[in-house]
Amino acid sequence: MLDYASDVEVTRFLTFPPATDISFVVEFLERCEQVWLDGSAFPWAITLHDHDELLGTVEARPTIHGVELGYVLRRCAWGKGYMTEAVTAVTDWALAQETGYRVWAYVATANTASQRVLEKAGMIREGTLHRWAQNPNMSNEPSDSYMYARWR
Repeated sequence: MLDYASDVEVTRFLTFPPATDISFVVEFLERCEQVWLDGSAFPWAITLHDHDELLGTVEARPTIHGVELGYVLRRCAWGKGYMTEAVTAVTDWALAQETGYRVWAYVATANTASQRVLEKAGMIREGTLHRWAQNPNMSNEPSDSYMYARWR
């Protein structure tokens, strides 16, 4: 995990800087366990069926009326459909929950690959959120994002 969490291209559009040491991985895994147990978020690992290598993660963060998604994928797995498959599966799961009325994700307007993932997963671009997210790997200024969603 540290190898892709420290990759400046992988973390380019994330809201936190690249990892610099193993403590990031330990803290991340401890957080994953805690949020799963308390139900505040549901992180999943992305792997191949016949391989134990971690390709990335996708996380569902429930709110009162739906679920926000976040995800990351190591560079060697880009363009192979893995993230579209994971986002689709987690979106379907979230919409099947009793309070899963809406699933959404925001994405930097410059992140065309992530926009394609969300569109292939059946999400619709709803609009532009101006000065919405700070991506410290690109700028100290908040940048515009597109909001994508699927609902039932």
